[in-house]
Amino acid sequence: MGMVTAAALLASSPQTPLVRGYLPGLPRLRLRPASPCVSALRSNNFVQRCYIANVEVDVSNVNKEEEAFDDHPSLPPGCSIPVVNILGDVLDSSPFPPNDSAQHHADFEELPVLSEGEQQTLAATPAHPAGLYALYASYLFGNLVEQLWNFAWPAALAILHPSLLPVAVVGFFGKLSVFLGAPIVGKLMDHFPRIPMYTGLNAVQVATQLISAAMVIYALKNAGRTSTSALLLRPWFIVLVIAGAIERLAGLALGVSMERDWVVLLAGTNRPVALAQANAMLNRLDLLCETVGASVFGLLLTKYDIVTCLKISSALMICSFPILVMLGQLINSVSCHALDSSRTPSDESICADLLDVRKIVQNGLSSIKHGWNEYKQQTVLPASVATVFLNFNVALAPGAIMTALLMHRGISPSIVGAFSGLCSVMGLVATFISSSLVKRVGILKAGAAGLIFQASLLSIALTVYWAGPISQRTPLLIFLASIALSRLGHMSYDVVGTQIIQTGVPASKANLIGGMEVSIASLAELVMLAMAIIANDVSHFGFLAILSVSSVAGAAWMFCRWLGNPTDEQRELFIFDPHFQLQAT
Repeated sequence: MGMVTAAALLASSPQTPLVRGYLPGLPRLRLRPASPCVSALRSNNFVQRCYIANVEVDVSNVNKEEEAFDDHPSLPPGCSIPVVNILGDVLDSSPFPPNDSAQHHADFEELPVLSEGEQQTLAATPAHPAGLYALYASYLFGNLVEQLWNFAWPAALAILHPSLLPVAVVGFFGKLSVFLGAPIVGKLMDHFPRIPMYTGLNAVQVATQLISAAMVIYALKNAGRTSTSALLLRPWFIVLVIAGAIERLAGLALGVSMERDWVVLLAGTNRPVALAQANAMLNRLDLLCETVGASVFGLLLTKYDIVTCLKISSALMICSFPILVMLGQLINSVSCHALDSSRTPSDESICADLLDVRKIVQNGLSSIKHGWNEYKQQTVLPASVATVFLNFNVALAPGAIMTALLMHRGISPSIVGAFSGLCSVMGLVATFISSSLVKRVGILKAGAAGLIFQASLLSIALTVYWAGPISQRTPLLIFLASIALSRLGHMSYDVVGTQIIQTGVPASKANLIGGMEVSIASLAELVMLAMAIIANDVSHFGFLAILSVSSVAGAAWMFCRWLGNPTDEQRELFIFDPHFQLQAT
């Protein structure tokens, strides 16, 4: 019956001997030329067909096709019928269970669909290129306004009060809100339409930014010099802390939705090179916004007072909201409404229950528990945990602790500035290297290379630090160069690790698991912040450096161990990766 069905399918196809259609996730077929008997059968039952891509095929009516075939004229004696062979060593992303791949008929012959070159071209071609360009524009504009504000409020608080404690308090509660709120927001985003959720999060972020700006402007105009403890208890500061926490949570939720969900839909889940290039572009835009945002606000401060600068920033926030909403609608329209996700009828009740203020504590704890259970059961858990481990590196990285160390050792501010600029350049270069690595060796080996490279260079930096004083020229240059070059590995894995998680996490859980990862990463940063507070003397920097190197080395070891001992599910998930293709041969 299987051979008869194959003949029926071949008889109803066009006479072109080579099929050029491609169905992602379905087995690849190769057709050999039909025999004269089948050609005769075609001439009696010719049906025009067109080839389509990116569709799901319904095979529930196969029995009807078989019954209809019984009415065809019988074949002359001696005629052979070409048969179809379903390859068993291909990625199966269709709705069928993975175990069913072994049940394909083993007597079929190979039928080619796309050449290797054509498959590589398809892998590098986004599913919705126009939608990706609109996503880049939205990400660039929204991130630029956000980075401008992220530089504005600490500068305003520093002018308002000489102590670093107010800035630290606002930052601490921002991290705490992400740790507690990211799981419930991620679960809500998975059960709510993408475009309305995007619009709502932008509205919340802009509103909280405006409230924060109003509080800071009020304090600059009315508040006098007070003690630090008195400042922390002022009503305007309490409102600033609450608004800042909500703004940080909304901003990270927008980042998770665009970086873990939207870009996957627009680039294509089965197009790894296109997805790697899209992830690299988002990272470049993020680095660009960090630099430009700080530079723009610094330029404003040279020409205007701080209150005027905050008012200009507020005006930009107000203008950004309608533009971002319009860009969100544009992304959906030019991508053939790819962001219009299908929701089950129960989703509306789930959203209403999650938004119930009376159950906010219960829903929060339930979401954290549910998110943790889903997070630890994912196939790509080691890759995600490696990303979390990298957040423990707060000493051997450009930042406040490194700046404080260099200034304490009497290093010239010009060298400190050049070091920070070099780290930014290395991060930008890494976004180009990462997509090339994915194309050459696959995402799994590219991830391992990034982690090993970072751990090796940080080990060199740690050795140089313990070998002698870094105030001397040669040890200092080796120390700073090792840390700057390690950013190549760090940012490369940031891009590649994101793609590994995008590939391994179902679209229905992308925001939940992404939010849970951000939550755990925020917890890691809080732990290291507490360690830095305890070991606040510069002489204790070596201890923090050891913790940083250990965390990166642990991430590399965990990822390589996962890569070297793959499970069957991991092989199914990354079956097109060169690492597993070489093992298969």
